[in-house]
Amino acid sequence: MQSCAVRSHRLPATVDDEATMDQSLIKLVNKLQDAFNDVGIQNPIDLPQITVLGSQSSGKSSVLENIVGRDFLPRGTGIVTRRPLVLQLIHRVPENGVIAPRHEDGSSPDEWGEFLHLGSEKYFDFNKIREEIMRDTELKTGKNAGISPLPINLRIYSPHVLTLTLVDLPGLTKNPVGDQPRDIERQIRDMVLKYISKPNAVILAVTAANTDLANSDGLKLAAEVDPEGTRTLGVLTKVDLMDVGTDVVDILAGRVIPLRLGYVPVVNRGQRDIDNKKHVSAALEAERSFFENHSSYRSKAAYCGTPFLARKLSSILMHHIRSTLPDIKSKITTQLAKFQMELQSLGGVGGDQGHAGHVLTVITEFCNEFRTVIDGNSNDLTVNELAGGARISFVFHELFSNGVKSIDPFDVVKDADIRTILYNSSGSSPALFVGTTAFEVIVKQQIKRLEDPSLKCTTLVYDELVRILSQLLSKTAAFRRFPALRERFNVVVIQYFKRCMSPTQKLVSDIISAEACYLNTGHPDFLSGHKALAMASERLNAPSHPPPEFKSGKPVTSAMVNSKDLDVDIKENTGFFSSFFPTKNKQKKGAMEPPPPSLKASGALTDRESMETDVIKLLITSYFNITKRTVIDMVPKAIMLNLVVQAKDSLQRELLQELYQPEVLEDLMKESDHVVARRRECTKMIAALEKASEIVTTV
Repeated sequence: MQSCAVRSHRLPATVDDEATMDQSLIKLVNKLQDAFNDVGIQNPIDLPQITVLGSQSSGKSSVLENIVGRDFLPRGTGIVTRRPLVLQLIHRVPENGVIAPRHEDGSSPDEWGEFLHLGSEKYFDFNKIREEIMRDTELKTGKNAGISPLPINLRIYSPHVLTLTLVDLPGLTKNPVGDQPRDIERQIRDMVLKYISKPNAVILAVTAANTDLANSDGLKLAAEVDPEGTRTLGVLTKVDLMDVGTDVVDILAGRVIPLRLGYVPVVNRGQRDIDNKKHVSAALEAERSFFENHSSYRSKAAYCGTPFLARKLSSILMHHIRSTLPDIKSKITTQLAKFQMELQSLGGVGGDQGHAGHVLTVITEFCNEFRTVIDGNSNDLTVNELAGGARISFVFHELFSNGVKSIDPFDVVKDADIRTILYNSSGSSPALFVGTTAFEVIVKQQIKRLEDPSLKCTTLVYDELVRILSQLLSKTAAFRRFPALRERFNVVVIQYFKRCMSPTQKLVSDIISAEACYLNTGHPDFLSGHKALAMASERLNAPSHPPPEFKSGKPVTSAMVNSKDLDVDIKENTGFFSSFFPTKNKQKKGAMEPPPPSLKASGALTDRESMETDVIKLLITSYFNITKRTVIDMVPKAIMLNLVVQAKDSLQRELLQELYQPEVLEDLMKESDHVVARRRECTKMIAALEKASEIVTTV
C-alpha cells in the first residue's frame, strides 16, 4: 500500500526538469513565508497560497490528510478547525535515495512535522502533531469552541508529498453551539474572506457531492470574491456516497456551476474507517480502485482522486508563482523602502544625536515650518482647502471686512433719537443753526460699536494660529515619538500666543478709542457741513413740497402776510417743542401744569426738524464710512504686528528658553510605548523584507 501511495505522487520523467524548477519555486515562496512568519507577520505582500474552505461537514480535513498521506488533524463534532492552519508540505528525498519503511507505530525517520512556534523541534509521531494543534488552539481560543485569526504554522517533510502550501480555514457554520458567540457565523465568514479575497490566493472550495451543489457554502463564498471562477478549484468529496445511478459527470463537465480551474472528485475515509483506524495509504488505494472500476469515471480515472488533485494544485500554484514573481519583487522593494523611512522617522536603531541636539533640531524645524505655513511657502500646499496664512487672510478680508461694512448706524439710532439729541444739545436756548454736538455724540457712539468685531477678529486669528500649531504637532514624527515633548511644546506655544493676545487686544481697542476721541472733520473725504445742509434743503424743497404761499392756489396779499407774521397763535403745535406735546394735550399746556417726569419726542417732524435730522444723518453716514475703512485697514495691521509677526519672530526664542534646559530634557525625550513597539515592528519587518529580498534575487 505504501509503495502504491508513493508511485501515485511521482511525476513522469519527461517533466522532471520542469517539476524540479517548479518545486524550487514553491520552496522559494515557503522561504518567503518563513521569513515573515519568523517575525510574526502573516503574508504582508500577498504571496501565492492555496486556501481551503468549505462547510463543517464537507470533508476538508480528510482531503488534506489524503494529500499528506498521514492522519494528523483533529477530529470531532462542531468546529474542529478553530484557527487557520498554514500547512507547508515539503517533498524530501533521503540523501541515500532509499525511503525507510515505517515502524509499527506508523512513524518514519523520513517523515516529520515542525511547528513554527516551537522552533526546530521535530515531531515524528503524527499523533503528537494532532495533540499540539489542539493544545495551541485551546491556548489561544480556550476550550469553548471560540475561534482566532492567529494562524498555526505547520511544516511537514515527507518523500510522499508534493511541495505545496495550503491554508486550512475554519469550516463555515450557521448556528453557534456551546459558549460560542452569537455572531460566530459572521466571525468565521470575515476570517475566511480575509484570506480568499487576496488576488494571489487559489481557492480550494470543498463540497460534498451528495448534496445540492447550488447550496454549497464554499462555492457561494468563493463566488463573492472570484465571480469569474478564474482562481477557484472545486473538490467534490463523498462521491462514493451518492445514490445509485447518480454521478458528478455533469459537474465535472462544467454544466452545473462552471469553474475555470474545474473540479476534482475524491473519495475519503468515512467516519467508520476513521474509527477502525484505517490507514490513509489504504484509503488512497481504495480511492484509486473506486474510480478505475466505476462505470461513470473509469474512462477519466486519471483525472480523479487525491494524487491528481495534488498534482493539479502544484501546477496551479506554480502558474501563480511564475506570474506573480515580478510583482512580488516589486512589492518587497517598495515595502522595504517604506519601512526604512518610517524607522528613520522613529529614530532609527542606533540611537540619536543626543537629547539636547534633538530638541534643538525639533525647535528649529518647527519654527521654520510655522513661518513657512504663515507665509504660504510650504511644500505641502493643498488644493482641497485653505490652510495656514490663507485662512488668516480670509478672516481679515472676508469675515472682518464684511462684518464691519454691515454695521448700519441707523439700525439703532432713529430719527426721533436724533431729534431728541438736537434739542438736548441746544440747552436752554433753542438753536438757530444745526449744532455739531449731536453729530459728535452719535458718531462716537457708533464708532464704539466697531470694537466688538475688531476684538472678535483678534480671537479668530488666535484660533487660526492654534489650528496651525495643532496641525504641525500632528504631522511631525518627533512629536509622535515623544509625547511629553509634544505636550510641552503645545503648552509653551499656547501660553506665548495668549501673552501676545493682551497687547494685541489693547492695541486694537486703542485704535477704536483713537477714532472715537478725535473726529477729523477736516478729512478730505468727509462731507462738509454746508454740502450736507444744501443736500438736506434740496430734499426738503423738492417739487413734492411747494412753498406754503402756493398751496391754496390764490395770490398772496399783504394783509395775509401781516396776519401770518403777527398772529403767532393761529396754528397749533408750531412751537419749538411742539413734537413733545401732542394735540390731545393742548388743554394741559394751557393749564400751565408742570412738565411730565419724562419728555420724549413724538409725532411727525416739522420741516425744520426734518432738515436738521437729514443733515445729521448725512454727516454721520459720511464720517462713519471713513472710520470703517480706516478700521478695516488698521485692525489687521495691528493684529499682524503684535500677534502673528511677533509669533513668527520670537517663538523660537521662547521655545529655547522654556525647553532647551538640561533639567527638563530627560523628561521631554521619553518615548511613548507605541513608538517603542512600532520601532520594534519596523525593525522586524525590515529584517524580514531584507531576507525576502535576498531570497528573490536568487531567482
